[in-house]
Amino acid sequence: MSKNAWIIFSTVCLVVLGGLIFLSNKDKVNVDNVTTGVVQAAATQSGNIGDHVFGNAKSKVVMIEYGDFQCPGCGSAYPIITPLTEKYKDQIAFIFRNFPLTQLHPNAMTAAAVAEAAGLQGKYWEMHNKLYENQSAWNSLSASTRVDFFVSYAQSLGLNTTTFKNDLTGTAISQKIGYDQALGRKDGVTGTPTFFVDGKQTTQYVANGKIVSADTSGANPVWADAAAFEKLIILPALKAHNIAPPTATAS
Repeated sequence: MSKNAWIIFSTVCLVVLGGLIFLSNKDKVNVDNVTTGVVQAAATQSGNIGDHVFGNAKSKVVMIEYGDFQCPGCGSAYPIITPLTEKYKDQIAFIFRNFPLTQLHPNAMTAAAVAEAAGLQGKYWEMHNKLYENQSAWNSLSASTRVDFFVSYAQSLGLNTTTFKNDLTGTAISQKIGYDQALGRKDGVTGTPTFFVDGKQTTQYVANGKIVSADTSGANPVWADAAAFEKLIILPALKAHNIAPPTATAS
């Protein structure tokens, strides 16, 4: 299967199955009065853990990814989206929210907890990046070996491993993950990766840099095409808020 076909296949599978996976959990956390498209501060419902923001947390342009660390589609999106978030870190706020599809990916929940536990020691993005950059090294680990494996990641990042292991099973992290999932369900998320920019889901498909229907030959989700994502999603959002892009991209 070609790379493009795999991206589309994995996305479609997750959209179809994701809704079934989370249907039974839809009432766990009440976020009816929460505005999902803005940075979430630490709150009791989220285990007193706020959104993890990369870039300009005060920006009016907020880019949110609902992701699963074990998801192959998310793994494919990571090297495409990451350079864009770095390029526009002064102009946008990038948030990653947990949406583990546990029936498809048995290590996804643990991986989400690992990132959150690293975050409690100030190393959220370092662990986020490490998990995606080494996805193939841990995605098939057994339940009996994965914790020790992830502890080795914590050691490599200079974390206190005793605290790290205790935090993995603490209620704060489980609350944070559940809160993220509830926000995603409120936003209509059924699969990963799902991106929102400026409060709008990026549902576009592109081919040759142009928006096309999903069934067009060679079409990919817009998040799979860095140039298209920048041109069709990021730059219009900046323009809508009168935010100047980085000097290098200014016309």
